[in-house]
Amino acid sequence: MGLKNRQWVLRQRPQGLIKDGDLELVENVVPDLKDSEVLVRTIYLSLDPTNRTWMNDAVGYLPPVGLGDVMRGLTLGVVEETKSQKFAVGDLVTTAMGGWSDYGVVPDTGVSRVHRAPGMPLTANMSVLGMTGLTAWAGVTQVLKPEPGQVMVISAAAGAVGSIAGQIAKQKGAHVIGIAGGPEKCRWLTEELGFDAAIDYKGEDVGEALDRLAPNGIDLNFENVGGDIMVAVWNRLNIHARMAVCGMVSAYNATKRPPSPDLSRLITHRMTMQGFLVMDYSPKAKEFVAEVGPWLASGKVQWKVHVDNGLEGAVTSLNRLFTGDHDGKLLVRVSEEPA
Repeated sequence: MGLKNRQWVLRQRPQGLIKDGDLELVENVVPDLKDSEVLVRTIYLSLDPTNRTWMNDAVGYLPPVGLGDVMRGLTLGVVEETKSQKFAVGDLVTTAMGGWSDYGVVPDTGVSRVHRAPGMPLTANMSVLGMTGLTAWAGVTQVLKPEPGQVMVISAAAGAVGSIAGQIAKQKGAHVIGIAGGPEKCRWLTEELGFDAAIDYKGEDVGEALDRLAPNGIDLNFENVGGDIMVAVWNRLNIHARMAVCGMVSAYNATKRPPSPDLSRLITHRMTMQGFLVMDYSPKAKEFVAEVGPWLASGKVQWKVHVDNGLEGAVTSLNRLFTGDHDGKLLVRVSEEPA
């Protein structure tokens, strides 16, 4: 009898938050391996805002997930069986080709080996030392390039990327203001992560708070949200300000387009606005680890993960990204880590 494999399959395009019936958890038998393939048991599934964009029938940096296809997602797992010369049973690996499933049969060209960082839990490879950390580092050091004393505003600052980006910016000498939802998250930013100030968008007017906290305007913006929050920051950007657009989470579940800024300010204030994708900076991964690793070891950069248990709850867990019901990097533990 073949190995059973649960997989989340996209059945219809969601409207707003994902609802019952948009995806279905089905059970299949794992197929036999072909030459140069590996069988990967999923340990952790990464949940990211981009998962939601892949469910839409829209043009993106990757094609949308097809109806009837297994939901796409980045996973960390262990090789259980191999017909590859590159990977052995027991190797820890990451892949985006196994999807939301217990197991993935993946060509060895679509798998990367994971190296545990000394003294760090395995979840670090899916967060601060993985794509999340690389995204934060690239946006700050490669796109925004802060100079000491410059004022940087970060939206979704208590999220996986924003919280790390703010700490990296502090190491570069920036004056960092985070925007987050709720007093507890704001306290975490200022009292534990070292942000200079935090704005609770759920409890205060963001524009008025920015006027109070950045009376001389804003030099840099690490943008994760879009919509009204982005507009409030945009209208206070200084001449020659720079904006790194990492995400537009306010739009991913929207049934109508959120407000957008007046782009004429790009001309009048001679600003630079750059979107970026973490995959563009993958060749700089070693440089990223070399710089951020010592900050982690010394406690200058801190991080959180929120781990939900069970593949069966992945859809409910993903909605946490849009309700704010989590702290730091959001993961699903699909199976136990190897001893």
